[in-house]
Formats: sequence, structure tokens, C-alpha cells
Amino acid sequence: MALTYRTAGESHGPALFAMVEGLPAGLELVPDDIDADLARRQLGYGRGGRMKIETDRAQVKTGLRHGRTIGSPLTLEIVNRDFANWSEDRMAIWEPQSPVEPITLPRPGHADLAGMLKYGTDDLRPILERASARETAARVAAGGVAKALLRRYGVEIRSHVVTVGHVNAPVRDDLSVEDFAGVDDSPVRCLDAEASAAMREAIKAAGQDHDTLGGIFEVWAFGLMPGLGSHVSGDSRLDARIGAAFMGIQAIKGVEMGAGFELGRIPGSQAHDEIFWDEAAGYHRRTNRSGGLEGGMTHGAPVVVRAVMKPISTLSRPLASVDVATKEPKKAFKERSDICAVPAAAVVGEAALAFVLAQALIDKFGGDSIAELDASVERYLAAVRGTDT
Repeated sequence: MALTYRTAGESHGPALFAMVEGLPAGLELVPDDIDADLARRQLGYGRGGRMKIETDRAQVKTGLRHGRTIGSPLTLEIVNRDFANWSEDRMAIWEPQSPVEPITLPRPGHADLAGMLKYGTDDLRPILERASARETAARVAAGGVAKALLRRYGVEIRSHVVTVGHVNAPVRDDLSVEDFAGVDDSPVRCLDAEASAAMREAIKAAGQDHDTLGGIFEVWAFGLMPGLGSHVSGDSRLDARIGAAFMGIQAIKGVEMGAGFELGRIPGSQAHDEIFWDEAAGYHRRTNRSGGLEGGMTHGAPVVVRAVMKPISTLSRPLASVDVATKEPKKAFKERSDICAVPAAAVVGEAALAFVLAQALIDKFGGDSIAELDASVERYLAAVRGTDT
């Protein structure tokens, strides 16, 4: 069975849900496998008031017994504490106690207007509730499960912020897992102390100007075996699947892998990762411009993905819009929002990459139980090691 997940829930509804299907039976999980990343997603300088209300924790509802998966769908629930403030009217499940005025001022850059036209509603509330990035909490929960599976086979996933607004941190192509040890201590999750301070100042200035900022983050996956993914069709290429997963994150407008767009500016002699062999390391590369992917498959180097997040589309000084009810020009709707969410988006990116890689692992090795999966992985790694001798 293929590994899949689906999320459900609205930003201010009772809860968010993630259902993960296709996990082998016997995978050991502890609450921190999921809750640690949910907490990390809530951090970051520039986050809004919602993060002071929510304390995200996942409650496992199905698919787990005595701390181990049992092969059936794993259902995770994340309660929205803010629902108590909305349940009597704006987000009442059944008929509200009093009439609720529709919101008719769509925000530029948000799903509001297109969603209203698509679903034929005169109120943008149903659109914004599902389009909200609050939904990514459920994705991070599913990603935590995927990380636990990958960690069993030596794969570790990390992220950091490289750009906020006009501030850029130095970009390195030689990072190790150890280099990320203190990344969450930075209020913007940046590895460079000087750039971190400048990013914080840029976010502060944007907030004072009633504006928002976007940026760029990187996600690294270490310890991957070669051969995950496939070259045989476009939709089975791992870089295509990774790109789709990242572009599916709210506010992400561009993705590149390895050297990315820079490869279009340099000659082939400088663009490709030459292949070497020695008895200690076997086949290896001294560069990683490919971002760990060739022909849609992992080749053993870290997978490196970089994504750009646009500025938050809800501004405290709203942009020009049109009242859908009257067609008159007005300022867009304003609701509580962040100034900058790039540090949080990087954690969501970790979840996105983890789930795609876990899917590729299950696709290649299969198995209804962890014991079967372990045996298949070990046989493959033994065969790969045999080619290095």
C-alpha cells in the first residue's frame, strides 16, 4: 500500500486532523516525535497573536497501540483552542445563535476572491478558514510520523532561513547535521548570527510600517541511500514530487534544488557533481550542485531544497480591494496575522520533504510490517555496499 496522508479542519474550527495511511505495522512512536515539531512551527520572530493562544499537541485517535503502529490509518487531532472564542457565531457548526454578517472584502494575495467565485459564496470566511496556513499544523504532525520512519534508517532532516526581505545569510553547500545544532535558538532560525540580527531588525521595521515580509528557507535531508525515486516517468521523479509538495505549502511561490537557478548561468563543466571512488567512502561526490538528486533519484548526497515564501497577504494597513457585494472600491479585510512566518514555513518544509522521502522509501521497499521493511532495506544496502568493493 502506498503511504499517503490527508488533512482536514479549518483555522478557527474545533480541530485540525491528519490521517496517515500506509504505515507498516510496528513502527515505534512517542508523543515527542510529533509534538516537538508542532512546537517548533509556532516559534519565530514576527509571529502573530494566534501563537499566544494555541499550544499545539497531537492526540492520536486511531492506528496506534502501546506506542506502535498497527497497520491501520493513523489519525491525529490538533485541537484549536481559539475555537471557544468563535463557536457561538462565526464558526458555529450548526445554525449560529445570532446572524453573522458576511465578509465581502477579499485580500490581494489570498485565496479569498478566487475561492468566492469558485464556490459561489458571498462570504469569504469559508474560503479563508481552509486556505489559512493554520492547516500546516496538521501537515507537520504527519511529517513528524514520516521523520520517525526515516530516522530508523539513518535519515535526519533539518532546515534554516537564508533570506528575510532584503537580508541574506551566507549560503553554504557543505553543511552537516551538526551545523544545525543551535538553529532553533535563533529567533529567525538562521545559522548566521549577524544575518539573524539583521533579519530581526527587518521584521521589526516591517511591523512598525504595518507591512509584512517573506523570505527563503532551505531544507536538508542527510543520510539518504541512493536509488529512491525513479527516472522512468515524470511523475515518479523524486524532484518532481518534492517540488509539488513544497509548492503545495501556503505562500510558497518558488522551489529550487541544489544550485537551482544558478545552474542556468554556468557551463556544464562547473554544473555537475563529478563521481569519485575510494575504499573508505565508496562512490561519492565532492560537490553537491545537484542537491542530492540525479535523474529523479537520490544518489547518496544530502537532498537540499530551497523555497521562497511571499510576504503574508493580510496586512494591518490593508491594500486596495473591491467590495464583492457592492463592487465599490474599499480596503481589504483585515484579521489577526503574522508579520513574517518564514521560520515557521521552514519547519513545514521539513515535514513536506520528510513525507515525500518516506513515500519513496515505502514505494521502493514495501512491507506490511517494520520487520519486512527492515529486511528489504538491509538487503538493498548490502547489495549497494557490494558494488563499492
